[in-house]
Amino acid sequence: MTRDEERKLADAARFWWQQLRPDLSRNHKGDPGALARLRRGGLQEAALEPATADLYRRIKPFLRDAQLDAFETAALIAAVLAHVRDHDPRQSVARAAGAQGHNDARVSPLRFRKILATRGKPDCLIAFRRLIALLSQTANAGDLAASLAEWNQDGAGDRRRTRWAFDYYDAGALAPRESQDAA
Repeated sequence: MTRDEERKLADAARFWWQQLRPDLSRNHKGDPGALARLRRGGLQEAALEPATADLYRRIKPFLRDAQLDAFETAALIAAVLAHVRDHDPRQSVARAAGAQGHNDARVSPLRFRKILATRGKPDCLIAFRRLIALLSQTANAGDLAASLAEWNQDGAGDRRRTRWAFDYYDAGALAPRESQDAA
């Protein structure tokens, strides 16, 4: 996915997530029932949730998967984003997991390597839910959605995991650059 497509997917997923979250400052009730069902269930339950169909409609133009795989990707994104309580736009999810200044990494290097080695949507659901818990339910919702969209794709997933490794060690500026129209 190009950087423009990635940004649009991230924005669409973040907007979807914000619509589900209650926000008392805006007097917005959200949909706490859908969030609870997405948090409790697996991929099949997430796929049956109307909120997932709404997310799918929003992000489908940016997914390169076949239609059925794309819907399953949307279910994965919905089920993981349901665990995010607070959006942190300041840094990527991988950077948030790594060491911050003189503080230890919030996610150990061994656990982080296990996350990078995770393949398959059911295993990603488990690994990323655990990751969000370790991050105190605070993450960059858009970055998380864009990462999950590519995680299991050949080529794009490898590039995404490489970027995560560089970000985790606060070396994102040194990461290999992708072309503007990378597939």
